[in-house]
Amino acid sequence: MCMEKGEMTGSSRRYSRKIALEAVRLAEDGVCRKEIREKFNLGSQTLDSWMRRYGSQEYQHNKRRIYSKKERRAVINAVLHQGMSYREAQVAFGLCSVDSVRRWVKESLEEKPDLCEAVEPMAKNNKKEQEPEDVAALRRELELAKLKIEALNTLIDVAEDQLKIDIRKKSGARRSSK
Repeated sequence: MCMEKGEMTGSSRRYSRKIALEAVRLAEDGVCRKEIREKFNLGSQTLDSWMRRYGSQEYQHNKRRIYSKKERRAVINAVLHQGMSYREAQVAFGLCSVDSVRRWVKESLEEKPDLCEAVEPMAKNNKKEQEPEDVAALRRELELAKLKIEALNTLIDVAEDQLKIDIRKKSGARRSSK
């Protein structure tokens, strides 16, 4: 098999910097990414990685913004609890598309609320005074469990923001084939 100059060698899948820069230039010039991947025999993530590493300042500036879980929850809260319309939320939070707001709200409504939302503390009532000790102990354990769940959700949100990876399982996710 004869290889063209600058192609990868062996099974290590290493490309020269010249190839990477050429692929990035083509992508910035508007060539379809699929064509670029086929031309240089690239994997699906390689071109994206090169665009992040070697892309021009203009490309980096115009790149699609990724919103943190905290930012998304603020938008969702504004729509669901403060009565904002999707369009008002888009304008207020400086989003590019109303569709993003719709999708985030839909996804939040599909989540299991007991795992993802902060739990309100239970209101004190007169029945607590009349409960047996074992029921009162179970209520205290339940409150501690709710606090633990809220703390773990906060920890997951922070980890997802800092590490830029999705930790929670998505609905409809398929099992790995291992």
